[in-house]
Amino acid sequence: MKKIISIVFCSLLCMTASAQSLTNMQWFNEPEQWTVNGKSLSMNVPGHCDYWRISHYGFTVDDAPFIYATYGGEFEAKVKISGDYKVRFDQACMMIRIDKENYLKAGIEYVDGKYHLSCVVTHHTSDWSVIELDHPVDFVWIKAVRRLDAIEIFYSFDDKTYTLMRNCWMQDNTPVQVGLAAACPDGEGFTAHFENFKVKHLPDQRRLDWLKANSEK
Repeated sequence: MKKIISIVFCSLLCMTASAQSLTNMQWFNEPEQWTVNGKSLSMNVPGHCDYWRISHYGFTVDDAPFIYATYGGEFEAKVKISGDYKVRFDQACMMIRIDKENYLKAGIEYVDGKYHLSCVVTHHTSDWSVIELDHPVDFVWIKAVRRLDAIEIFYSFDDKTYTLMRNCWMQDNTPVQVGLAAACPDGEGFTAHFENFKVKHLPDQRRLDWLKANSEK
């Protein structure tokens, strides 16, 4: 029994990240123009589109482009994001979504002439948190780690050192759509770029805890 548990435990820990095939992903609000070149996606974000529910502004919108694949269980996802942001609230982001009332989006948002690390979390109503950057950046890496009923969001400028920017609740044991989104609430559109989108399945934390507790000494 001890040997079997050890083999299963090791195999679970050895799962590696793989690039998600962009051509096999699904669109929600597909934009008129988008291109895939290997591991890179560019989309022409239409004007006057966004994701937001109710709070502060008093309106609900759910009409921005989002390309995704569906994942169950626990995982780590990351992507390199850039864009030619032009006007207030232009944004490019990773999005994790259950439905129109439960989602998060995290990435770069252009606000009042400055770049911000931005995260919106929605559970019926939306909230918004930002970190103002002291200078424009060419790109940012966003990483999301889903464990049990929480998702941690990290950012990096070199894909080496990651800093936590948000920890939020998300219903566990529920499949989620994971992918790439962009929005242009105020402007007439811009181009967003995404590179090296990867998702790594993580073994269920409850299973790991059970295996550890039930291994023979």
